[in-house]
Amino acid sequence: MNNLTKKFIKKLTCAVLVSAMTFSAWAISLGDAKKQGLVGEMQNGYLGMVVESAEAKSLVESVNKKRKSIYINLARKNKITIQQVTALAGKKALAKTQSGHFIKNTSGKWIKK
Repeated sequence: MNNLTKKFIKKLTCAVLVSAMTFSAWAISLGDAKKQGLVGEMQNGYLGMVVESAEAKSLVESVNKKRKSIYINLARKNKITIQQVTALAGKKALAKTQSGHFIKNTSGKWIKK
């Protein structure tokens, strides 16, 4: 792994952690939504709704809006495409997903990790 990739992964990890922490004041936090099985991580680096609910929809939209902004900035700073950023973000998010939380597999189905 080259130095640029390592730097990018560090920045991406920090960005994902910061975006996750900003939701602690919500009626339902990202962590609670994941524990309850309402939302899960997808391969494209974004959050998805496992169960239809107004709270989950609002949370997913907000998280994904912030993630997209972070991904665009990372792509610009690192002179790579947004697709490269989201692919890396998706891999990291799936790898970091806790056991028992949902992820969307390559077939497009929600499964518990």
